[in-house]
Amino acid sequence: MTEEKSAKKKSSLFEWVKAIIIAIVLAIVIRIFLFEPYLVEGTSMDPTLHDGERLFVYKTVKYIGEFKRGDIVIIDGDEKNVHYVKRLIGLPHETVQVKNDTLYINGKRVVEPYLSEKRKEVGVLTHDFGPVKVPEGKYFVMGDNRQRSMDSRNGLGMIDKDRVAGTSQFVFFPLNEIRKTD
Repeated sequence: MTEEKSAKKKSSLFEWVKAIIIAIVLAIVIRIFLFEPYLVEGTSMDPTLHDGERLFVYKTVKYIGEFKRGDIVIIDGDEKNVHYVKRLIGLPHETVQVKNDTLYINGKRVVEPYLSEKRKEVGVLTHDFGPVKVPEGKYFVMGDNRQRSMDSRNGLGMIDKDRVAGTSQFVFFPLNEIRKTD
């Protein structure tokens, strides 16, 4: 009977090891291809997102979809472990311009509902700029806190599509602030 017990122990141990390996592989696949948590650092996305909040970023759009204007995107920085959270404003081949705090894409006014509350609080959201043409394979991004954001206007430049890690759909931390981000 001791041989039988020993065989059962080995079988049980093998099952545990197999389950742990499968869980690790699944976690890695999910994090690389499906979604990953990110930390918001700074005030460039106020009032939409706040410093210290944590987001889940969906990466599938990078592989099987298209980014669209208004998406909150996470951009990989040039340095390792540096990421930027911004709003996608201009798509490839579009012309972006801001005049008198109003965004124009290809000469047409764009309503930005995510800025409506901020507009009431401050006078000037952003200085006039453009028109700027967005090249093929690149995006124009801005923070929602236009006066305190390093973005395509003033430091980040146009963003290559392969630098966009994914889109944010909701805040998951702090727990009392769980909400959708769009």
